[in-house]
Amino acid sequence: MKSQIKGQKSNIFIGTQGWNYNDWITKIGDETIFFPHGARTAEMLEFYAKIYDTIEVDSTFYAIPASSAIDNWYKRTPPNFIFSLKLPQEISHTLEFGEESFPLLEMFCDRVKNLRQKLGIVLMQTPPSFAASKENAKNLRTFLAKLPREIRFSIEFRNRDWLVDWTFQELRKHNVSLCLVEGNWIPRQLFFDAPETADFAYIRFMGERDLESFDKIVRPQDTNLKLWKEQLETLQAAQIYVTFSNFYEGLATASVNKLKHLFGQNVVDAKDFETQTSLF
Repeated sequence: MKSQIKGQKSNIFIGTQGWNYNDWITKIGDETIFFPHGARTAEMLEFYAKIYDTIEVDSTFYAIPASSAIDNWYKRTPPNFIFSLKLPQEISHTLEFGEESFPLLEMFCDRVKNLRQKLGIVLMQTPPSFAASKENAKNLRTFLAKLPREIRFSIEFRNRDWLVDWTFQELRKHNVSLCLVEGNWIPRQLFFDAPETADFAYIRFMGERDLESFDKIVRPQDTNLKLWKEQLETLQAAQIYVTFSNFYEGLATASVNKLKHLFGQNVVDAKDFETQTSLF
C-alpha cells in the first residue's frame, strides 16, 4: 500500500537508482542481500518489480534508449510499475539546454513516450559547473517552454545560486518540480525552504562516492531519514517520488525499506523469493 501524506490523497513511491548491480546478488550460504543466488542480469528488473513499484533509470543519462530497451522494460514489469528516466547529459551538460539540444529533446521524448502509463518523471540533472548566468538562464527559460506538457519533468540543480525566486517562478510556470536532494552540493535546508513548483515532487538520496561495494549498510543514516520523512510530510504534492543511491548508505534496497517502514508502507522481504525453484 502507499502511504497517505497529511491526510491527502498523496502517494509516495520509493525506489532505487538503477537495478543491475551484481553486488545485490546473494552469495551462496550468506544472508539475503537482494537478488537470489544465481540471478542473471536479464532477470534482475523483473525480480525488482516484484518487490518495488518504481525505479530511476541511469543509463538514459548517457544515451537515448533504444526502442527495444523501452519495449523490454515495459513488457517485463507490472502494469502499475513506474520508470523515471534521466535526461541525456548531452542535453543538460554538453549543450546546456541550448537551441542545439531541441532536436535531441524531441527525439528523447518521442522515444520514452512508448512507456505509456509507466513513464513517471524525467529528471534533468545539471552539473555544479552550470552557473546561474544570464545566458544559462535565458537558455533554460526557452528550454522549459519546449518541454511537452504530457511528460512530467523535474530539475536537479547542483549549484545553489539557482535556488532563487526567478527559478521557482519559471519552474512553476511549466509545472516542473525542483528536485530535492540529499547530497553535498546544496545544503538540505535550502531545499526545505524552497517552495513547491509542481503538483508532484521528486527527491533523490545521494552520498559520498567513496564506496567500492554495495552489498550492505556501511554508514547508517537513520537520523537523516527521519528528518527527511518529516519534511516530506509537509509537501502538498499529489505524488512524491523518492529514489536512493547505493552511495547513500551502502545498499540502496535497504535504504528504500527503511523509508517505507517510516511511512508505514508494506515492505516485501526479498528472501521470501529465495525458496522458489524459479524466479519467474
